[in-house]
Amino acid sequence: MSDPLPRALEILWHGPTAPTRPRGLSRERIVEAAVALADADGLAALSMARLAERLGCGTMSLYRHVANKDELVTFMLSTAPGPPPIGDEADWRGSLTDWATGLWDIYHRHPWVLQAAAAGPPADPGQLAWLNAGLAALGPTGLSERDKLAAVMAVLHYVRGAAALHIEAAHVEGPHYPDLLRRFVDAERFPALAAAVAAGVFDAADADHLADFHSGLRQLLDGVAARVGANG
Repeated sequence: MSDPLPRALEILWHGPTAPTRPRGLSRERIVEAAVALADADGLAALSMARLAERLGCGTMSLYRHVANKDELVTFMLSTAPGPPPIGDEADWRGSLTDWATGLWDIYHRHPWVLQAAAAGPPADPGQLAWLNAGLAALGPTGLSERDKLAAVMAVLHYVRGAAALHIEAAHVEGPHYPDLLRRFVDAERFPALAAAVAAGVFDAADADHLADFHSGLRQLLDGVAARVGANG
């Protein structure tokens, strides 16, 4: 016997659209407002009381539609990403690049998703649609299902890590990082790092994070391409 689904997943997969309550309050409207609040102030700032204030209703009115904050976050995770990009079956690499870039954009529009998605594997329709799209991009490659999943998860983890570093760096105050490296890194103690600093690679990365992201993604996809070629 399978374990019962959490209520949020039961609603997302099997439940009808929640009826609109007086003053237009609905689960969809609550989730939309919660996403906007989390986008502006972060997930920690999201509370049922603040959400009720934003919607102009009583806090208890929210509980007719969502049981608690955890359930609300599940609804938010399924809704905020939107639909994944439609891939080109003839171009797995371009499709996976579009998929990864779409995730990068999601994490920058909704930084709280990085924190919320880390709580467990995806099980809601919205997130699973993205996972499905990533796997579908590799459909024509001839890779095994295990290798497809491994490649998609490697790309996902790369995008999450790169986005998290970029978002956090934007809020860090202190000395300019490339200048800091030039001050402390010497060729005798850190020869490989000193060569990279002298070549200006940290200045380039600091100047254009998106270009740096795509450079790393290309190297990762080169590895996937090698795997595809080995199987071909």
